[in-house]
Amino acid sequence: KSYEPTGTGESPLAAIPSFVETKCPKCGGPAKRETNTMPQWAGSCWYHIAYCIGEKHKTQAPNSKQFTNLKSQKSKKVLRQWLPVDIYVGGAEHATRHLIYARFWHKFLFDIKVVDAPEPFARLQNVGLILASDGRKMSKRFGNTINPDEIVAKFGADSLRVYEMFMGPFNQAIAWNTDSLIGGRRFLERVWRLKLKVNSQKLRVSDSTESLLHQTIKKVGEDIEQFRFNTAISALMILQNALEKEDQVPTEIFEIFLKLLSPFAPHITEELWSQNGHTRSIHEAPWPQFELSVIAKSGVVIVVQINGKTRGSFEAERGETEEVLKQRAVALPTAAKWIAGAEVRKIIVVPDRLVNIVL
Repeated sequence: KSYEPTGTGESPLAAIPSFVETKCPKCGGPAKRETNTMPQWAGSCWYHIAYCIGEKHKTQAPNSKQFTNLKSQKSKKVLRQWLPVDIYVGGAEHATRHLIYARFWHKFLFDIKVVDAPEPFARLQNVGLILASDGRKMSKRFGNTINPDEIVAKFGADSLRVYEMFMGPFNQAIAWNTDSLIGGRRFLERVWRLKLKVNSQKLRVSDSTESLLHQTIKKVGEDIEQFRFNTAISALMILQNALEKEDQVPTEIFEIFLKLLSPFAPHITEELWSQNGHTRSIHEAPWPQFELSVIAKSGVVIVVQINGKTRGSFEAERGETEEVLKQRAVALPTAAKWIAGAEVRKIIVVPDRLVNIVL
C-alpha cells in the first residue's frame, strides 16, 4: 500500500513485517523473505511493450493478470503492429544494463507467447558522450557541466540544436566548446536574411544550384536515416551558400530548404514557414523528393588526398571511371609535389567523391 522509501536503502517490502517474517519451507524454522525482488528494472525492461498497449499498463510492473491481458487477441494485434521497436538509441554503457535486461525480459515474453518477435529492437544506434571543454566527462563533482538554459538564453534553442548535431559524428565522443556555438547561430541568421531574396515570381535558379538542391535533398534524407546529422547540416550550409549567390530565390526552393532544415532548427523554420502564408505546421508538410535525372546533369568536385590529408581537388564528370580519376589525381600539381620521390603503394577511389593516394 505504501511505496515510500524505507530510509535504509531497502525495498518498501522490507517495511512490511507480515511479508518479511515467515517460515522456512524445508525445516519450518524462522526465516525472512528476500525483499529486493522488483527493482526499477521491472518497469523499464518492458516499457517498450507497455507503450504499445495503453496508458493503464505504463506505470505498473507486469503481473500475471496483465500478462493474460497482453495475450488477448486485441493486444496481440497491436503488438504485432508496433513490435519490434524500429531503433534503439542509447549510450554504450547501456549494453550491460538496460539493453541486455530488456532483451532478457522480451525473450521470456516471447517464450510464453506474449510477443511474436524474438528480439525487442530491430536496430541499435549508440550515441557518443558530449564531454566537457576540458575533455573529461561532465560531472557536478568536476564543476564542468553546461546549463542548457543559459545557452538557450544567449544563443537560442535552435542554435544549440544545430551545434549539437554539427559538432561531430553522432556515435563518437566530442568535447563541448561554447565558442563554437556562434557558427550555428550565424548560419541561422543567414537563413533568416535569405528570405529577403525570396521572390514568388522567380521560377528557377541556375542549373548548378538546381542540381545541388536535389543532391542536398538526397543527402539530408539519407543522413538523417543513418544518424549522420553533422554531414546533413554541412550539406545544408553548402546549399545556403549557393542560394545566397543567386540574385533571387524562388519561393518553392526556399520552402524546400526550410523543410530540410526543420528537423534541426524547428523554431526558426516554423516562423519563416508561417511568414510565407502557411497556416499548418511545417512539420506536417510532405518531405521533399529528389530527382536523379537533375542530379546527374552536374559535374562533381573530386577531393585529392595524400595519406588521408587533403592536398587539392579537381572537377570531373559524374560517373567518371576510376582509372581516369587516378590519372588526374596523380597529375594534379598540388599533389604531384607530395608524390615526387615517394613510392605510391595504392590509390583508393571513392566514385564521384575523392581519390586517396597512399605513399
